[in-house]
Amino acid sequence: MFADAIAALKARFPQAADRASLDHPAVNVPAADVPAVLEYLRDRAEFDFLADVTAIDWSEKVSPRFTVVYHLFSTASHEYVRIAADCPDDAAPAVPSVTRLWPGANWHERETFDMFGINFAGHPDLRRILMWDGYPHFPLRKEFPLAGIETTLPDPDVVAATHAKVKPAPMVGGPFVATSGELNLSDSEPRAKDESWNERGEKPE
Repeated sequence: MFADAIAALKARFPQAADRASLDHPAVNVPAADVPAVLEYLRDRAEFDFLADVTAIDWSEKVSPRFTVVYHLFSTASHEYVRIAADCPDDAAPAVPSVTRLWPGANWHERETFDMFGINFAGHPDLRRILMWDGYPHFPLRKEFPLAGIETTLPDPDVVAATHAKVKPAPMVGGPFVATSGELNLSDSEPRAKDESWNERGEKPE
């Protein structure tokens, strides 16, 4: 039944194409088709639960740079499907909002906007949800440093009283590596190749 639903989806939307996946069935669709594809899956294939909306930044050297990813779950068949859509514009990435299909998409889309800077056209209240208004960076973009960026707090009164800034993340370097074959799981957790500063050491100038 599930294979039939995907085949029917591709017949209804000829631009849809299979996407490589190691877990759930996945399909690539044009960004403009996202609302119609997701509505079809919700109403015709019983994928009634929008589990997640996220994105991928492939890097500034790749075009299309950004891909928005949707994970749908069927409460009837207990199956997942992944739908992915490339943003046509690398400089101003955008896809249509699906908040009219799932009200819960509101927060998912706001988080993706906040972390990646991807606009969801038609969203009723697209503003930051984790970082504060006016924060000038998108923390999950590739150019955002692993160590974070030291930033002045948004409240001038707090800054004046404390002289505090938002400290960067307590680790620099990368990419992350994990040690295989370790029995102690805490020792084999991913860590940066460059640990010249951390929670116990000051950040080098």
